Amino acid sequence: MPLTMARPGESNVISRIGGKEDVKRFLESLGFVVGGNVTVVSEIGGNIIVNVKESRVAIGRDMANKIFVA
Repeated sequence: MPLTMARPGESNVISRIGGKEDVKRFLESLGFVVGGNVTVVSEIGGNIIVNVKESRVAIGRDMANKIFVA
């Protein structure tokens, strides 16, 4: 399921990252890698705040839809 469907506070494992190669590279530079853990903190105004690799990151809904979690 896409990251936008994950419930806040629930830890998930990234199973796939979609999109073009430059989008994948950008997300990887933020810490979104296959097999990594990600936790949705909250959703504010269409932006999703997540904890990934000991950091808190805000990404847009369109980017979050490219990150698939299990």
